[in-house]
Amino acid sequence: MPREYHQTSYSPPAGAADLLLIRHGRTEPARPGVSFAMKNGHGDPALHPEGELQAQAVAARLKGEPLVAIYVTMLRRTHQTAAPLAAHLGLTPRIDPDLHEVHLGDWDGGLYRIKAADNAPEFQRAFERQEWGEIPGAETTAALQARVRTGLLRIAAAHPDQRVAVVVHGGVVGAALAIASGSQPFAFNGAANGSISRIVVQAGRMSVRGFNDCAHLG
Repeated sequence: MPREYHQTSYSPPAGAADLLLIRHGRTEPARPGVSFAMKNGHGDPALHPEGELQAQAVAARLKGEPLVAIYVTMLRRTHQTAAPLAAHLGLTPRIDPDLHEVHLGDWDGGLYRIKAADNAPEFQRAFERQEWGEIPGAETTAALQARVRTGLLRIAAAHPDQRVAVVVHGGVVGAALAIASGSQPFAFNGAANGSISRIVVQAGRMSVRGFNDCAHLG
């Protein structure tokens, strides 16, 4: 009888780190004339009640996964999003210093959302040119991608043949998947709050395995 060859399911190659990139839950709204609390020059809003529900949904989705670590950023919305999952798994989240949100310069503290809603000229230029540096005082796209790459490779090096959760920000998810896919810088911007994306990292090489999975959010 001739040998048969069937289709197979994907599994990460030997030595690879499997990173689940979770965008934090929805945060409190921006209001004209009122800045968010600030931390190290970044707006640091807390989760909105809807964001807390999204965090619980993430935990329910992932509590059965073989996760060995949870990473967060210095900003509290990632800590609050990670908390239900950490409680389920008995893990203490670790802070990575390079995966905080895009530094938005003069528009941090909530003004970015207002300018985006108004379709301000600087906002238009940023997206037309795929360059965060068009926003007054903001970091450049190249600077963002450089530090995101550094952070992801650091985590991957610490977790060969393991799966970890990395709770981050929309700009970081976009940068990570652009790096991994070689796409235009803003091609993956706009991941939903509470969504799960996935990259696999082996020997410094990244590949995209999923983007903006929201099945658990109903």
